[in-house]
Amino acid sequence: MSLQRTPPRNISTESACRPDALVSYGSDPQLLSQFTNEIREQNTPPNYVCFRNKRPRETGTSPSDFSRFKDEIKDLVTSLIGEQKQDIREISSSLKELAQINTGIESAVSLLTQQNENFRKKIEQLEQQSKKDREYISILENKIEDLQRWSRKSSIELKNVPRKSKENRSDLVNVVLNLSKTVNLELCPRDIKDVYRLKSKKESEKNPPVIVELPSTIMKTDLIKKIKEFNYKNKSKLQAKHLGFTINEDTPVFVSEQLTAKGSRLYFLSRDLVKTNKYKYCWTSYGKVFVRKDDTSKIIHIQNEAQIHHLMQEK
Repeated sequence: MSLQRTPPRNISTESACRPDALVSYGSDPQLLSQFTNEIREQNTPPNYVCFRNKRPRETGTSPSDFSRFKDEIKDLVTSLIGEQKQDIREISSSLKELAQINTGIESAVSLLTQQNENFRKKIEQLEQQSKKDREYISILENKIEDLQRWSRKSSIELKNVPRKSKENRSDLVNVVLNLSKTVNLELCPRDIKDVYRLKSKKESEKNPPVIVELPSTIMKTDLIKKIKEFNYKNKSKLQAKHLGFTINEDTPVFVSEQLTAKGSRLYFLSRDLVKTNKYKYCWTSYGKVFVRKDDTSKIIHIQNEAQIHHLMQEK
């Protein structure tokens, strides 16, 4: 905007000399009412009133410019709409692909769910079958245990008996006969159905157990009873010299029932109950293992290892 202004018109000398003359300008915010009336009555303003001519406003845009502007806006909007439509088409295409992928995923999940359900049912069936098999195996093991126990019902086991050089059956028979004489229950050779030494399970085992088969369970029970009485009366207890050995005479000898593999394991673990002072007595009878806490408590028949662990945890 230009800072130049139209200068006011010259005021006559007569007006300028008048003491009461007032100089007014068209740009003054307030004019005297009498000046206003005079201006209305005359077509031309008096020479003492000055007006400032305003700069004429520039003319607006031409119709051609407006039309061109409108066309540009229209083209811009059309271009934007076209781009939006293209974007929408691409988004729609992407959504369709995602929908197809989602459908495929749903189908796969449905298939996996069905397969998982089938596997779950099969696992349940296998678990039930496994449970039945374990129960059946337990029944068979118990039957085998009973048969093995029955086959050993009249046999005793001599442990830590020294082995002679070139040992034979006659040597072992003499060992049994000397044992019977020591405990005052004399046996004759025909009372011994069979006698043999087991094979060593370990190379370090020098003296494997000796198995003696007697004609009856009664004779077996009487012999074990006599051996317990002998050990009770003699502080040195049963030794190799009592069996006729002249070498390694002080070697201790232990006599017990011949137990099955399971019975031996249970007897070994049950003796830990006595060692830990939880139970006072532990013994075997007819191939079975028994424990007793004290003289007044009931006798417990040990049937499996889980039962022993349960007794160990009792307070």
